[in-house]
Amino acid sequence: MINVTFVCLGNICRSPMAELVFKDIVEKRSLALSFNISSCATSSYEVGNPIYPPAARELEKHGIYGKHRSRQITKSDILNNDYVLVMDSNNLMDVLRLTGGEHGHKIFKLCSFTDNPRDVADPWYTGDFEKAFNDVYDGCNAFLEYLLKEKKQAFDYDKRH
Repeated sequence: MINVTFVCLGNICRSPMAELVFKDIVEKRSLALSFNISSCATSSYEVGNPIYPPAARELEKHGIYGKHRSRQITKSDILNNDYVLVMDSNNLMDVLRLTGGEHGHKIFKLCSFTDNPRDVADPWYTGDFEKAFNDVYDGCNAFLEYLLKEKKQAFDYDKRH
């Protein structure tokens, strides 16, 4: 089982979008049994709140649905996940600060796996949820392709069930 958590500032836009997109992608590829997928925030600003309605509407445009409640990341989340995928450079610094600089081998920007490494656009400030979705979708697909190459043996569970 590969444990993955997606992280953004408030956990109501980008990281829950990434969580739900990645769940959708692995489900469609019959790989869901190989993953435990979650998301969380670097801040406590939105703890307990649902996914932001414009983010949910953007997901629904693509046939992706799901429930979500924001929660703040803990050091345990970092220790218990194989991959901590942050949305931007600020999130990266916040997560590294939380760990005291440790565990950097499992903390990556989501779009660092793409052919065009970049931050995931923040729709909270731009209102452009379509761009954020496209960045998230690109990053999630590239991350899965990376795993399929680098961690091929981890997917044996899905083949047996």
